[in-house]
Amino acid sequence: LVIGNLRASAAVSSGLAEVFKDDFHLGTAISDATLKDSDSNLLNLIAREFNTITAENAMKWEGLQPSENQFSWQLADDFVNFGQKNKMLTVGHTLIWHSQTPEYVFKNKVSVASQETLLRRMQNHIGTVIDRYKDSIAVWDVVNEAIEQNKWRRSKWLEIIGEEYFAKAFAFARDTDPTAHLIYNDYNMHNPDKQEFIIAQVNKCKRMGIRVDGVGMECHATLDEGPPIDEIETAIVNFAKAGLRVHISELDVDVLPSAWDYQGAEIDVNYEYSEKINPYKNALPGAVSERLAERYRELFELFIKHRDKIARVSFWGTTDDESWKNDWPVAGRTNYPLLFDRSRSPKAPYFAIRNIKLK
Repeated sequence: LVIGNLRASAAVSSGLAEVFKDDFHLGTAISDATLKDSDSNLLNLIAREFNTITAENAMKWEGLQPSENQFSWQLADDFVNFGQKNKMLTVGHTLIWHSQTPEYVFKNKVSVASQETLLRRMQNHIGTVIDRYKDSIAVWDVVNEAIEQNKWRRSKWLEIIGEEYFAKAFAFARDTDPTAHLIYNDYNMHNPDKQEFIIAQVNKCKRMGIRVDGVGMECHATLDEGPPIDEIETAIVNFAKAGLRVHISELDVDVLPSAWDYQGAEIDVNYEYSEKINPYKNALPGAVSERLAERYRELFELFIKHRDKIARVSFWGTTDDESWKNDWPVAGRTNYPLLFDRSRSPKAPYFAIRNIKLK
């Protein structure tokens, strides 16, 4: 699949996606709550402003197959149907991940599953899910967050199958839909060691006759603590040189003080609440809002510069109230990382990136 062909198939909206229609797809993530509540106001906002959608959680293993061979399709179907109705590019997220995967997957009754059993379950899950949505989902995050900085993440996939699980997942996906655009997705992609390791795995797959089409650079950014623009740019260039299409897959900008010196997006890492690290409970100060707008402007100027390498830019949510950053890495904070505020009005960053193209 040539990702450029997807651009023509995505709907032309009257909102922000229209502004960037000649650059890349512009997308957002849709939460389970939005799907369950059939939140028409938010869904209409999404359909107006974006031409691409990703399911925040509805297509993860624990949601789709909570017990073996018992699939639960309702939320995923609602998500896909919304994309189809609005002629949006729909991204399947995610098939294989160490998190949000039920324990039964890695067990055989009371003992650890064998390599053969786990590979069979992997093949069955990937094949069943992709086959159901083959006519409506053209892009898949096949493997998610499998790599630390310069080595494999310790996970049950790795422990039971070995490092070949990465290639196997892409092979099973490719066998099910030969035309799909298949992605490896991860955070901290600006790290040079991580880039080198990922590219090595992609090249290893290529030598085995297994094609990986793109990488998802999550790009969970901050106001003051990075990642620096130049490091993001180097990553984009390096992945493109390796023959990979770049997807900015989970963009947001955290405005709150850091809870610790951890850099990443591991959802199992959490820290305790304190008033000191939740300074904007009532509103975001104007000066901070201006810095947020400037941060987004710098990011989008970079993305436009490399639009020949970038297939998609997707935000990890639409409105501030639904962002995961309100509860991670510290639960109960008030964050402002997205383009629309809690009343669903566009914020300064929205106009900052829009005006790059309209000035």
